[in-house]
Amino acid sequence: MNNKWKIILGIAVCIFAIFMFATATQEPNTDTGGHDMYRNRRITAAQARDMIARYPSAIILDVRNEWEFAAGHIPGAILLPDYDIKDKVTYILQDLYALILVYCQRGNRSRSATNLLVSMGYVNVYDFGGIVDW
Repeated sequence: MNNKWKIILGIAVCIFAIFMFATATQEPNTDTGGHDMYRNRRITAAQARDMIARYPSAIILDVRNEWEFAAGHIPGAILLPDYDIKDKVTYILQDLYALILVYCQRGNRSRSATNLLVSMGYVNVYDFGGIVDW
């Protein structure tokens, strides 16, 4: 094989490697065609605490019922029951890029609420489970 073909082959290998690296490091696409958008959006309560400390403007979203919220909630949390999200979210959460940390009692409603918010176009939404983990 002469040097010309070695150079061409070397360039092709480099381009292929760059392409593979670039596509492997891209953020996951949240448009999953109806599949679970939840992946990579579940964090621990400790991670949520760290994010709140680092980003004081983070929105802590409680998706439980009014009586559950009244019985006790995380300081600074905003109440938006899961059954009201579709109707009221645009009035309460106007910034699609705001950091939103979602919780409920045990983690089931927060998972559904996180998926719903992502499907509605909210970008930085994370579920940290239930207040029982707080």
